[in-house]
Amino acid sequence: MHTVILVLIEVLIVIGLSRLIGLAFKSIKQPLVIGEIVAGIMLGPSLFGLVAPHIAASLFPPETIPFLNVLSQVGLIFFMFLIGLELNPKYLSGQLEVAVLTSHVSILVPFSLGTLLAVLLYPLVSNASVSFTAFALFLGAAMSITAFPVLARIITENNLQGTRLGTLALTCAAVDDVTAWCVLAVAIAVARTGNFFGAIPTIIESIVYIGFMLTVGRWFLKRLATYYRRTGRLSQLLLAVIYMAVVGSALITELIGIHLIFGAFLLGAAMPKNADLVRELAVKTEDFVLIFLLPIFFAYSGLRTQIGLLNRPELWLLCGLVLLVAIAGKYLGTYIAARVSGINKREASALGWLMNTRGLTELIVLNIGLELGVISPLVFTMLVIMALVTTFMTSPLLEWTYPKRLIKLDVVEPDLEVETSAETATIVEPAPSYRILVPVANPSTQKGLVQLAVALALNYKQPAVVNPLSLIELQEDYAFESTPVEAERLILQRRLELEELINTLEPPIARSHIHPIIRISSNVARETAQIAEIEQPDLILVGWHRPAFSNNRLGGRVGQILSIAPVDVAVFVDRGSERLENLLVPYSANIHDDLALILAFRLLLNRDTCMLQILQVLRDNHHQDELSYELHKMMEQLPASVRDRIAIKTVESPEPIQAVVEASEAVDLTIAGTSRVWGIERQTLGRYTDALAIQCRSSLLITRRYSQVTSHLASVLPEISNQESTVKQF
Repeated sequence: MHTVILVLIEVLIVIGLSRLIGLAFKSIKQPLVIGEIVAGIMLGPSLFGLVAPHIAASLFPPETIPFLNVLSQVGLIFFMFLIGLELNPKYLSGQLEVAVLTSHVSILVPFSLGTLLAVLLYPLVSNASVSFTAFALFLGAAMSITAFPVLARIITENNLQGTRLGTLALTCAAVDDVTAWCVLAVAIAVARTGNFFGAIPTIIESIVYIGFMLTVGRWFLKRLATYYRRTGRLSQLLLAVIYMAVVGSALITELIGIHLIFGAFLLGAAMPKNADLVRELAVKTEDFVLIFLLPIFFAYSGLRTQIGLLNRPELWLLCGLVLLVAIAGKYLGTYIAARVSGINKREASALGWLMNTRGLTELIVLNIGLELGVISPLVFTMLVIMALVTTFMTSPLLEWTYPKRLIKLDVVEPDLEVETSAETATIVEPAPSYRILVPVANPSTQKGLVQLAVALALNYKQPAVVNPLSLIELQEDYAFESTPVEAERLILQRRLELEELINTLEPPIARSHIHPIIRISSNVARETAQIAEIEQPDLILVGWHRPAFSNNRLGGRVGQILSIAPVDVAVFVDRGSERLENLLVPYSANIHDDLALILAFRLLLNRDTCMLQILQVLRDNHHQDELSYELHKMMEQLPASVRDRIAIKTVESPEPIQAVVEASEAVDLTIAGTSRVWGIERQTLGRYTDALAIQCRSSLLITRRYSQVTSHLASVLPEISNQESTVKQF
């Protein structure tokens, strides 16, 4: 088969498998890049070559490997450019003295331990052609690396970018990144010249080039940025000039004697950090690099990773020792320095786990070492395992050390400046005893949802708060949009959109009771459930949206929230009516219908003009479904002015859904529990149904009760709060 055709088939397999495995790892709350690295290893002799050696040899013959190497090197050049581009000076602005001490100690300790480990490993797993100095420098550098891109994404996903821990971790990682690349450049120079003294000319030339790039190079790049500001767009000509500069800088550092990646990284770091230019340049560059070129690099690395080389217990013991030294060195160095700097134990420990993230950056270092012959395939495999384990463990250990319930994420979110009257400005709000969490995907189209939450929550008897929850979903793990700086921009933009929404709500006095929660998230449904568990709202009120692969109102993300949220949930299907005067509750005697009635009672108590019709539909040979004893007692405890606005109507019909649909034509809001009777059961015989949701003529509120212990009427009617908490069916 023609070599080019083979390479194209390889690329096809690599991209497909890396996406598939990456998404699988993302589903277990791991960075996408870890799954892509594992996919690359699976294609190599560690799995594919072991299970089907003949097919693997046919698909990845030796003559195609140079082509993969060239593509992977191009990918690395532009990926390192992106890393430098995203290395914002803002990361170096907070707690710099503490960060410099912590990051340097977090490099020095693992580097020293790695050098000591080299004394043991050198005679066992190296050969005489490699100098001990070069081997020790590379092993020390591999132990001390922190992957800034992956760490930044973990911080963003955990919404730590505005906290003290997140700011310190970013600053430490940025300082660490610059320092570690300098150490690696020295290690490469030593490896290529054979000894430290022979590397001195290379080191001097590198320093001269760095000085040139930070002066003349930056002046030239500022002129490009000025041209961009004047034209307002990144033209193809300007992009071509920047790409040429990236490749040219990479060639210069290769000719100097360090490596291609340093020139690309240096150009990215020297680029003016004009927010619009950086964003547009990153977006135009990263898609092809991250989707097409980097998976080829992972596959190329995977083809050279041979876990089968660890074929003796003593080799696995050495691998375990490498892993132990890497973890302990980075963690202890970071923890001790942070504690000396006055950081508390919990934050210092969390910082230690964050700095253990190695990921893709470590893989780049290891490939350089293997190409130069400084480390053997056996050591390369050990260090790849170390990189995967240390990155994989970061998120779970961070959650264990510094769980989300202890992270005060909203301290950096300024209160929205909403219009309030002079009277409300002097009121001291008591602690809310009733809270509604309202996921808001699009503030410009979900005013009706938030207005309904206000109607349900607020009254003069009970302190209450409405929390619009706006989760900004990240589609990719290590794209530019998930960097902390970009995340902060998106959060600010969303906060302004919510402010506009809140300022349109009626009555104006209600606006002071609305406190948005804005978060970055990679899984909206899961994050909503976690926040509900932390915030303990009485109700989640979610708007219906059409799922991507279904027309079902209770499918997709809404269905996930219904399934996993640990509180009562109501799904609002908005037909556009702004009136809330006539309510309809079809009742079929189940706990979800009980919740529908309780919420209707709450609306009646909150709004003096509301009218409620309770509809019971009798089918042939069926007895009337009685209201539970507790609900009757609740109705008796309601004020007479409220009871007078409740009507119970019984109709006979073989089709209950059609009876409700007909009744809904005369009301503003229908409130129905999830039930097979109304065609809105969560799941029926393996298929989803939502007949009433489709046919209902009014706006519809679908209720799903999580527990029979609720507090929707507590404090409003204290005398029945105990009864409400024990509502159950006869």
